[in-house]
Amino acid sequence: MSDLAISPAASALDIRLAARAGRLTGHTSGLAAEHVQANLAILPAAVADDFQRFCELNPQACPLLAVTAPGETAVPALGADLDLRHDVPRYRVWRDGELVDEPTDIARWWRDDLVTFVIGCSFSFEHALLAEGIPLRHVEQGRNVAMYRSAIPTQAAGPFHGPMVVSMRPLRAADAIRAVQITSRLPQVHGAPLHLGDPALIGIRDLARPDYGDPVEVRADELPVFWACGVTPQAAIANARLPFCITHAPGHMLVTDLLNRELAGH
Repeated sequence: MSDLAISPAASALDIRLAARAGRLTGHTSGLAAEHVQANLAILPAAVADDFQRFCELNPQACPLLAVTAPGETAVPALGADLDLRHDVPRYRVWRDGELVDEPTDIARWWRDDLVTFVIGCSFSFEHALLAEGIPLRHVEQGRNVAMYRSAIPTQAAGPFHGPMVVSMRPLRAADAIRAVQITSRLPQVHGAPLHLGDPALIGIRDLARPDYGDPVEVRADELPVFWACGVTPQAAIANARLPFCITHAPGHMLVTDLLNRELAGH
């Protein structure tokens, strides 16, 4: 099962197994659409309390779904057959705030003191938007969502601080209003948008040049709509200049067995 052969109808376990086997190395937008997808931040236990506080202070960008004990590689609440070392299509390894590797497997980087934070992802609310007939251009085009470092500050905790990263989807006004209503019911996957309209008001200079992901066209009858993004911790981690940590690569998510509709009831 190559990236191109993976059906959007594939199960969450199919996606994880494909990533584990190295058959899926691309982004996961649009895959296993009914399932919760998640960002990862994997940090030494010595800074875990500070990072958890950062997430609690910035819940719209960092909605926590699970936190492991040091060294744990499974998260039974998120999937019966799930291995944090292998089941993400691409990871990022950081040393002293600098990106040093983007592997498809982190077994050789794994340490017994690592604590994994599993953070909600906007790919989950996309299923709700699509189910309501709201078109998402990056999904239609098979692209990763566009993500930008904004001028919106986060609340600092310990060494963790930095700008809010936002994801953008172009929507017509009526669809944008409906999207606000839908996503406001899903706080565990970022909730309602932070901003609609002029990107300069939140410090974004050029929509054609996202900091992460792929650019998409914003047409004359559309508004750019911005949500808090789970890549925010990567900016904070870079600023903290930790000696060592691991994250997912933007858009390359952990696909869990949780269903998006289950989050709406929380």
